[in-house]
Amino acid sequence: MIEAPKYRAALGHFASGVAIVTAMSPRGPVGLTCQSFFALSLDPPLVAIATGLSSTSWPQVAEVGAFCVNILSNDQEPVCRGFAVSGANKFSGVPWSLTANGSPRIDGVLAWLDCTIEWSYPAGDHYLVVGRVHDLGTGTGDPLLFFRSGFGTFAP
Repeated sequence: MIEAPKYRAALGHFASGVAIVTAMSPRGPVGLTCQSFFALSLDPPLVAIATGLSSTSWPQVAEVGAFCVNILSNDQEPVCRGFAVSGANKFSGVPWSLTANGSPRIDGVLAWLDCTIEWSYPAGDHYLVVGRVHDLGTGTGDPLLFFRSGFGTFAP
């Protein structure tokens, strides 16, 4: 049996970008920090995210059926940390605008993808969610990276 701390430590050696998944629920904007995000298909354009079964934000996103993946730039660590907290007013002080699908797009992100949910399945202690990309855009700067339980950036 693989022990959770050892598993987490091994996976921590894989550097990844950091994204915030946002949606506009009937109760207002909702979002969550998501480290598990990847491109799935070019044709059709699909992405995938994994979010914890215990997330209180994900059910609100799933209810809407549309979301925006906001890929964070290296100066957005405070935004990342704010969206990782459960129950907080995550959008307080964070400038944003609406995408064509009605999801919040956070200002200053490195890139964004406006998606609808294609399907979602329970996978262990997470949901594996596939989103169809309808629109996207890019900004400038360097990425915020997560590696060995800490944040950093890319230096070419």
